Amino acid sequence: MADRHPRMRREEKTVAAMVHLYCHDKHGTKAALCADCSALLDYARARLAHCPYQERKSTCAKCPIHCYKPEMRDRVRAVMRYAGPRMLLRHPLLAVLHLIDGWKKAPPAPRR
Repeated sequence: MADRHPRMRREEKTVAAMVHLYCHDKHGTKAALCADCSALLDYARARLAHCPYQERKSTCAKCPIHCYKPEMRDRVRAVMRYAGPRMLLRHPLLAVLHLIDGWKKAPPAPRR
């Protein structure tokens, strides 16, 4: 992770914070994630690592490429819907930076 662009490291931290917040509140976990949330976070990290836009990306919701499988996309949406508003209180800097990233125009789809 150290060799990745700071924008991508921050995106990964934001997703991890949201999943931890969701899992703690919904599944009653303390420090570690439950198996389902851990698998979801691993999947999201893998998708971020293979993102063709990397530091030029907007938020995944605005991306012209949908690299998440439909089931995983629905799960991430549920996490974001729950954790998003709560991020302002628990992780205000990550939340504000994520909102700013959402204002970016989505890059054009890469050529094949």
